[in-house]
Amino acid sequence: MNHLGFERKPVKIGSFDFTCCEGCQLQLANRESSLPDFLALIDVRNFREISSERHDDYDIALIEGSITRSDEIERLKAIRRQAKVLVAFGTCACFGGVNSQKNRLPEKEAEQVVYDGRPVETMPSTRIADIVRVDFSIPGCPVSKDEVERIVVSLVNRSMPNLPKYPVCVECKQRLNTCLFDLGEICLGPITRAGCDAVCPSGKTACLGCRGPAEEINFPAFMELVREHGLSPVDLTEKLGFYNAFEHIHRTDET
Repeated sequence: MNHLGFERKPVKIGSFDFTCCEGCQLQLANRESSLPDFLALIDVRNFREISSERHDDYDIALIEGSITRSDEIERLKAIRRQAKVLVAFGTCACFGGVNSQKNRLPEKEAEQVVYDGRPVETMPSTRIADIVRVDFSIPGCPVSKDEVERIVVSLVNRSMPNLPKYPVCVECKQRLNTCLFDLGEICLGPITRAGCDAVCPSGKTACLGCRGPAEEINFPAFMELVREHGLSPVDLTEKLGFYNAFEHIHRTDET
């Protein structure tokens, strides 16, 4: 047994979804070229996108989605009690994700507009780490297939994985992309954690920060960059709040 508490191989894995689109699980399940080799390293005990079998014994739990109902809290806590290692899997699980946009709307107004006034069981979209202890987080909307496989294999092989510390801008420059700020767009690449291979800016789409903040970012300098280019602070606020990944940083800057 190592410091993560694993017994010997094979490592048993369970994947569970809460409030989400299940796109992150599909990213992993649809990687046909490497999926057989990947599955050979693990014992899938619960993964709806891959197998209809259900078992309650697992070493690693992959959690996709945010928590938006009270009954989900108890289910999540039960998974945490069983898992030796719990991994928040995707932006919704790590930060609250797109689901968090509902937190800025009056609940009664949303019920009237969306559900024709019928009451619904709901609560503010909450990241997994606010409910239970998270041992490792894999951000992204959706997650990177290569990164997930690398991290899971690292856990299976009893080594601690890591994420890039630098921002998406580094990967963007490596691809020789034209900076979207120079094209009149607010891009969160200068403050967002790398690891996505700058897929959005490479397609001339501004980064919305689905991977959350890079380490030791200079947020005041980023704000100055936005001002220097004469770009809209309203647009900036909308982008920062899209995935809820910069909520704490943005509030700190405002104060």
